[in-house]
Formats: sequence, C-alpha cells, structure tokens
Amino acid sequence: MGALISQHFQSKSPKKLTFARNVKYSFDKIETRGCISQRSESAWHMQRTNLSLRGLEIFQLVAKSGSVRQVATETGLSISTVSHHLRGVEETLGVALLDHSRRPMALTPAGSVFARHVEEGLRIIRRGETELTSGDLAQVRELRFGTVDDFDSEVAPEIAQLLARAMPKCTFKHHTRPSHEIIRLIREQKLDIGVATRPVAEVPGLIEHPVLRDPFVIALPASIRDTPEDCLSGQGRLPFLRYSHLQIIGNLIEAHLRRTRVNLPNRFELESNQSLMGMVADGSGWAITTPASFARAQRFHDQIVLYPYPGRGFSRTMSLFSTELYPQATAELIAASLRRMINRYFVDPLSSSYPWLVPGFQVLGLSEVDA
Repeated sequence: MGALISQHFQSKSPKKLTFARNVKYSFDKIETRGCISQRSESAWHMQRTNLSLRGLEIFQLVAKSGSVRQVATETGLSISTVSHHLRGVEETLGVALLDHSRRPMALTPAGSVFARHVEEGLRIIRRGETELTSGDLAQVRELRFGTVDDFDSEVAPEIAQLLARAMPKCTFKHHTRPSHEIIRLIREQKLDIGVATRPVAEVPGLIEHPVLRDPFVIALPASIRDTPEDCLSGQGRLPFLRYSHLQIIGNLIEAHLRRTRVNLPNRFELESNQSLMGMVADGSGWAITTPASFARAQRFHDQIVLYPYPGRGFSRTMSLFSTELYPQATAELIAASLRRMINRYFVDPLSSSYPWLVPGFQVLGLSEVDA
C-alpha cells in the first residue's frame, strides 16, 4: 500500500512528495509490525497491498468503541459495510484482531499491537493531508464544526454561510453541543474544530484560539429588590439557580464559590440556559451567569437585570479549539471571523445596555482592522 501511494505522487510537488514518503513509511510500519511473525514473508508480501485506508480507519473506530453498530451510526455506513471492512483487514493480515464473541468486542493481543501502529500511521497521514491544504479554504473537503448553544442563533448561521462560500468543495457539518462534549468530540477526532468554554484543567493535545472574555455577573428578576450581596450571603428571598455540575460553566462557578467560601443550598440545578433564564425572569430564583449566556435569552431581557459580581470577579474564556491535525492557518481564519461576529452580536449591544461591562466583556485577539 505504501509503495502504491508513493508511486502516485512521483510527478507531484515537493510538498506532496514529502507527504507520499510519510504515507509510505506509515503503511510500511502498519503492515509489517505486530503480526508478521505468524505468516511467511513471501505470503505476506503477496497480500500486503490489500489493506485499505478506509479499512484501517474502520478498525481504529471499532477498536475504540468495541461496537460495529456504534461505528455504523457514527460514520453513516451500514452495519454490513462496517463488518465487511473489518473482516477485510483481518483476512488480509491472517489473524484475529478482535474477539467477536464478546460484547463489547475486545482487542486480541495481536490486535492491541496492531492498533497502536494504525493510530500512529493514520496520524501521520492526516497531518500530511492538512499540510497539503493548509490555509487554502477552497481545497477543504470536509469540516465538522461544533458550537455551544450561546452562539447557535446569531453566530452559527452566519459562520456557516461564510464558510460555505469560502469552501465550495467542502461538506459542512455543524453540531450544537455543551462545551465539555465539544472538547471530547475534538479529542476523539469526531469534530475538526469547535467553539467552547475553556475547561477548568488544561486539556493536552488541543490548540486554542481565544475569542471572548465573558465575565460572570449576577442575574436577578427585575421585580425583586434583593441586592447581589444579599443573594451571595444567603439573606435574599430567592433560591440560587445553578448550572449543571456536568457543564464547564457550572464547574467554573462552583470553583469560585469554594475559593471565596460562599456556601449556598443546592436546590435547583439546570442544564438548559433558557430554562434557567426563564426561572429568573418569572421570579423563581437568581443566578450567576455571563453576558453571552444572558444574550441568548432575548425574550426575557425585560424581566431580568444584570449586576456586577460583588467583590472578587471572575470570568470564562470562550475559544476556538482544534488539534494539531487541523490546519492552523484555516483555524485562525475562522477564529478571526468569529471574533467579528461576536463583537457585532454580543459585545457591542450588551455593552451599550450595561456600560459597566466594559472592559471585562471583550473580544480577545480582535485587531483594529477586524473591528
């Protein structure tokens, strides 16, 4: 397989020749490591070129999940097609890579060795592919883009239209997920890039392009005369409405409350920002939120008042995340467009309504030319 790919690029550019050499090296390692001792060298060389890139990708996915059905759902292929690719890899190698009698399926000892080299080889191939298209949006073939629901109404549709124009050959897939799921999907290479809240702890392997500093504020019903200080001290009349502890925003809030030794009863915990804002609007409680989260709940703006967080303030950072496999020149172009849109739809309007948000609530990395 490596030799065939290398021959295909013989007349191409130096960049493509480098890619070809890396691909050949990767396939040679995949094909000759781990299982060769179980077959004669002559028999091995007769069938080694039957390994397909798609088959290796399918094997990698099944090895991680242990489920043909799950891989079929994730890839959009039929179960029979996934099984066919998997069977083709095993038949080419002449060894069982997975224990098909177990649920979920588990790697055999030979499969564990092979899986390590497949992962290394596919990583080199994908890095080569990104180098060939780096910075050239018109050549991008696929983009799997994730955003948090804070940007789902205004920013996501516009960025999708912009990218569709800039990437005429691209298949564009947009997903709306909570921040922690976007981070996980990028790490699992199920998303190429995504906008999310920066996690509490650093996540290795991710490249970050910060786009927004979003300070935490107090949200109170417009009809209530309690002060933010009353709420934090537990002297207010309304209960505290928490974001879910499963979400990054909820973890950031809880971490700050622990640091400042604020202890509030845990009566309500919500995943939905809209539900939380709705409960604040109808006088059912108060919340610690951010301007960007508040901006999404436009229908409740007349019924909610924002206040600065008393004492030691804190904020979250919204960023565009990717891995080293995605062209960073392309990621930065997308981040620059995001910054302009966030400034137009979020920072400027809210700063006009609440001037005290300046300068804490601001786009990060926005140049004067972009502004």
